[in-house]
Amino acid sequence: MKRLAIVLAAGQGKRMKSKLYKVLHPVCGKPMVGHVLDAVNQAGCERSIVVVGHGAEAVKSYLGSSAEYVLQEQQLGTGHAVKQAGPLLAEEQGTTVVICGDTPLVTAETIEALINHHTRKSAAATVLTAHMDQPYGYGRVVRGENGTVLRIVEQKDCSPEEAAVQEINTGTYCFDNAKLFAALEKVTNHNSQQEYYLTDVIGILVRENEVVEGYAVPDVRESIGVNDRIALSEAEQMMRERIVRGHMLGGVTIIDPSSTYIGAEVTIGSDTVIYPGTFLSGKTVIGEDCIIGPSAQIEDSIILDGAKVKQSVLSQAEVGRESTVGPFAYLRPGTKLGSKVKVGDFVEIKNASLDDGAKVSHLSYVGDAKVGKNVNIGCGAITVNYDGYNKSITEIEDDAFVGSNVNLIAPVKVGKGAYVVAGSTITQAVPENDLAIARARQENKAGYAEKIRARAKAKKQRQQESE
Repeated sequence: MKRLAIVLAAGQGKRMKSKLYKVLHPVCGKPMVGHVLDAVNQAGCERSIVVVGHGAEAVKSYLGSSAEYVLQEQQLGTGHAVKQAGPLLAEEQGTTVVICGDTPLVTAETIEALINHHTRKSAAATVLTAHMDQPYGYGRVVRGENGTVLRIVEQKDCSPEEAAVQEINTGTYCFDNAKLFAALEKVTNHNSQQEYYLTDVIGILVRENEVVEGYAVPDVRESIGVNDRIALSEAEQMMRERIVRGHMLGGVTIIDPSSTYIGAEVTIGSDTVIYPGTFLSGKTVIGEDCIIGPSAQIEDSIILDGAKVKQSVLSQAEVGRESTVGPFAYLRPGTKLGSKVKVGDFVEIKNASLDDGAKVSHLSYVGDAKVGKNVNIGCGAITVNYDGYNKSITEIEDDAFVGSNVNLIAPVKVGKGAYVVAGSTITQAVPENDLAIARARQENKAGYAEKIRARAKAKKQRQQESE
């Protein structure tokens, strides 16, 4: 049986009070609608239709070709929104999941279980429900003696008996696709809001003696819909806990989960240790046996096995096996470190490759450069890569030694095994195994320091007298 999905993402989200369209607000680094679409896809849905409205182009730009789209031009209720998918899905035979794009905590496992329950019971519709101690504000699910769903009653319409029910409607459903679209044709807007409600489909199916089931979500937190910034922060916290727990169960040591942030798309290998204050975001990949942190900020980067990153910032960078970074280093986009490379304190690297065994131990800038194996770059050395208009390349070949406070004026090449003396400003190529010196010859003037001090003292005294 074919599995289909309709993701409702047309609401404006006025309570968010934001210029950003509601379903694009991120939870652990990924927009909410991205979490939802991933969940239905992982649950085996072969076609996913996203119903867009406000901010349609922004949602399409983010999701791209991972979904199909229909436009709900007027916001006339959830039933009306689902009906917009009719031209794409009405002729399909199968099971359709309908889910809101602002429910980022729903898991693929729960959707899979919902579909399986629906199929096993041969139901026309199955409501994903949740049990709440304080259900006020939610639609109640009223079941019959045999456990099937009789109706969904909104809070304002509840009788005292119905208000006491603690099982609520989460807003996620599973339908026989043909019966869904047939029932939608019978939904009216004869209500105070003059909207077409998807919940009315449940009542229509019950009146037609169809089987309507309910499946209770194992973890009530999965049912949270995000409608304001408070709910967004709660979803963020719960997602963080879920992500961190998953990594720990997968063999990662996280010293203090409460002070560690790991994005939804980050992967980490076993026996890696994450220290407090660390932020891992984007599509960062960390290998096995690494040590990360404390206070490391890593975004969209690759850290290979055995590497160490301490108190440093990395963005779109790659760190090779058993390399060390930090403390207080900054690896900018385009940085690629080979194996056993050392990048020390207050070093900045941008758009540069450092081959195996290279060292930049402290207080240096390496930008737009290609650095060979076993190169040593001394304290305060700089690749001068920008002339105000153009970026140029510096190349340092294997086994070269660059002394402290050296300026390499790009474009320039330092040959294999060459030695650049400290304090030099290099403007021409240094051939293989040559020694380069580019600094003024030292000259000592005997006793001249006393003359300088006397001159300075006299100047200061004149200034004081004039005051």
